[in-house]
Amino acid sequence: MITIRKAIDRGHANHGWLKANHTFSFANYHHPDHMGFRALRVINEDTVEPGAGFPPHSHQDMEIITYVLDGAVAHKDSTGGGGVIRPGEVQYMCAGAGVTHSEYNASKTEPLHLLQIWLLPNARGLKAGYAEKSFGDERNGRLKLVASGDGRDGSIKINQNTDLFASVLDEGAEVEHRFAPGRYGWLQVAKGGVEVAGAVMQPGDGARIEQEEVLRLKALAPKTEFLLFDLP
Repeated sequence: MITIRKAIDRGHANHGWLKANHTFSFANYHHPDHMGFRALRVINEDTVEPGAGFPPHSHQDMEIITYVLDGAVAHKDSTGGGGVIRPGEVQYMCAGAGVTHSEYNASKTEPLHLLQIWLLPNARGLKAGYAEKSFGDERNGRLKLVASGDGRDGSIKINQNTDLFASVLDEGAEVEHRFAPGRYGWLQVAKGGVEVAGAVMQPGDGARIEQEEVLRLKALAPKTEFLLFDLP
C-alpha cells in the first residue's frame, strides 16, 4: 500500500528569514495523523535567506541528517564537528546525551534550500557524534545508500536500523527497490517528478509505503532527485 502525502498538505511556516515545510508535526505545526512514520520523526524542507540561520541550540536523543538541495550550510557543534555542506554531501549528527549546534546559510547572496531529517535512535543517552560525506555523482542513475545502521557500501553509520538512499535520475530513467519482509518505506521527492504505482509525485510530496515487496520508480523530469527510506 502506497499513501501519498502531497506537498500542499504539509505544515507551513514563514518566519521571514526562514520558510519551512513540515511533512510531520514539528514546532507550532501539530497534526495527530502525521506525527512521524516508524523511526522517521521529522522531514523539514527549509529555505533560509542569505546570511541567516539557526543560532546555537540543543538537541537530545535524535539522529539528525541534513541533505542540501541548493546553496550551502555552515555547521558547528559542541562535539567539534563542523564544516560547509553543499549539494551531493550528507551531514549526520547524533544528538545522543546532548549536543549544541548552529546552522547558517554560508552565502551572503544566495538562498539555502535543504532537507533536515530526524530519526529516533535505537537507544537513549548515546555519545554525541558528527560525520559528513560527499556522494555527488554516485547518486546518478541509481539508488545510492548514503546512511545505514551498519555503515555498509560506504554509507554513513547511524544509530538506527534504517537505510537511506539518495537518487538523481534523468527523465525516463527507472530504479527499483526490494523491501525485506516486515520493512516499511518512505519516499520523499525533492526535485523533478516521480511516477510510482501509476501515481505522479512532485517536489515536496512524500509517500508512506507499507506491505510492498518491490517499489518501482520512474523519473518524469530531468535531474529528478529524491530520498528513499527503508525503515524497520
